Amino acid sequence: MNTVRQLDRVVIRFAGDSGDGMQLTGDRFTAETAKLGNDLSTLPNYPAEIRAPAGTLPGVSSFQIHFADTDILTPGDQPEVLIAMNPAALKANLRDLKPGGTIVVNTDEFTKRNLTKVGYDDNPIEDGSLDDYQLYPVALATLTIGALAELDVSKKDAERSKNMFALGLVSWMYSRPTEATEDFLRGKFKSKPVIAEANIAALRAGWNYGETAEAFAVRFEIPPAKLAKGTYRNITGNTALAWGITASGVASGLPVFLGAYPITPASDILHELSKHKRFGVTTVQAEDEIAAVGAALGASWGGALGVTTSSGPGIALKSETISLAVSLELPLVVVDVQRAGPSTGMPTKTEQADLVMAMFGRHGEAPIAVLAPQSPSDCFDIMLEAARIALTYRTPVMVLSDGYIANGAEPWKLPEMSDLPDLSVEFATEMNAVDAKGEEIFLPFQRDPETLARPWAVPGTPGLQHRIGGIEKADGTGDISYDPINHDHMVRTRAAKIAGVKVPDLEVDDPTGDANVLVLGWGSTWGPIGAAVRAVREKGVSIARAHLRYLNPMPRNTAHVLERYDKVVVPEMNLGQLALLLRGHFPGTDVVGYNKVRGLPFTSNELQDALEEVIKNG
Repeated sequence: MNTVRQLDRVVIRFAGDSGDGMQLTGDRFTAETAKLGNDLSTLPNYPAEIRAPAGTLPGVSSFQIHFADTDILTPGDQPEVLIAMNPAALKANLRDLKPGGTIVVNTDEFTKRNLTKVGYDDNPIEDGSLDDYQLYPVALATLTIGALAELDVSKKDAERSKNMFALGLVSWMYSRPTEATEDFLRGKFKSKPVIAEANIAALRAGWNYGETAEAFAVRFEIPPAKLAKGTYRNITGNTALAWGITASGVASGLPVFLGAYPITPASDILHELSKHKRFGVTTVQAEDEIAAVGAALGASWGGALGVTTSSGPGIALKSETISLAVSLELPLVVVDVQRAGPSTGMPTKTEQADLVMAMFGRHGEAPIAVLAPQSPSDCFDIMLEAARIALTYRTPVMVLSDGYIANGAEPWKLPEMSDLPDLSVEFATEMNAVDAKGEEIFLPFQRDPETLARPWAVPGTPGLQHRIGGIEKADGTGDISYDPINHDHMVRTRAAKIAGVKVPDLEVDDPTGDANVLVLGWGSTWGPIGAAVRAVREKGVSIARAHLRYLNPMPRNTAHVLERYDKVVVPEMNLGQLALLLRGHFPGTDVVGYNKVRGLPFTSNELQDALEEVIKNG
């Protein structure tokens, strides 16, 4: 009889070839875990190659999930369980596995040829090198083929279902349900019911194997987390961004237009938004990045909420049109899902190295608002904020997500429609000035005294014809102007408009009030910083933390916050871009950067060590 043991948390990593379906396996395990009410965080990690050579290290794809009965902030530093579908998956991930951890290994792939591909002289399953781990050798392919023997599927198709066998086994080990996954498979393979039946049979066979195999004497349960009351769903950052864009259209009453060109890791935003035509969302997959942003800006000119999405290389191509939006003073939301660069870099790996480009990567003095979500679920709220600023201040707004947030998932509490902000806009419909002859006229650059925003007149509004274009405009009339004094005035006015954007104060988490060190982060470092700070405090050490979601303009109390601390530690997945800005804006601040660019998020343990070192050295 199996023993059931209760845990408070666990970190599991599925790893195999790109063709082994590890992302799908991880997604389905995550969905079932979310249904049980656990708090969770995920880290998909896959190669950029469409299909690297099978069985090689460059072709390894993995999916890590951390789930618990309490709130968690990261996908976990070290997996405690590794599902390795072949020797390459074992070799690529073994160094990350927690000492004494559990390994479920697919013995069918541990052939001499596959071992040689990745540099194993001997079979690690047999040579004693894995004796320090709990090793479970399972012939996944053989067992799957046997389980599907009575079905009308080829041996090749049967073997492809081995990821579902592995999912069924791990679901049994950690007491996850499988009913929703069965429904998912029926829907996914609706046009191929035999394939659906094969995958479901493999899933059930994996579960039954765990139930009956003597090797698996213990299974585990992780109770639900105590989350705030409400309706939750599992959500990735890209999906949350897409839903936030859709909600912005609803909250503003404007049609939404997305101009986009496919690029990793931003493409899923386009895919998701294309499903929401019923909410007034129009999506256009343009022929290139420049056409995409041009179409989005044209839509804004026509009275829509124009949005464009991309990653670093695409943002570079869009920079001229974003400058044009600054000059035209029209709303435009630009989403940059950052990835490792420069150039093509590592397309499927995460980085935070586009901050300086977002701040200054345009011709001339062309300031824009810059925001950054801190987690997958925060992407929804940050998009509403980006739309608010763009529509209120008639300016481009850039949202800096990244690959870690985009592909990672966590539980998200669905908001009530009544909680959405009012983003409604008043278009210009009448003349707004009188000329020297006493006749009513329209001044397209007459500004709101509070926001410095100019009127937004939809083309075709009777009597409100006005000139647009990239050449400098005269204040008020919008006529072409080469006057040096006017140009200086317009440049300073556009800068003042961004500087005057109203954003919330920077919140500081300093429970004791006597901390000397502040950890200041932005974007996706929020989770690892939070976990590291929590660990430092558990040792009785005082430390404060704050997180910037608004990078331009920064909250008005930022200087006051920074001057309260002797040192400000800034962890970034770049070589110190926020630190550079802080030193420029607040020259008296002792900024200590902690920087890595590995294409992977920080671990909480490495940040804990870095923070303790700073505190120790005073």
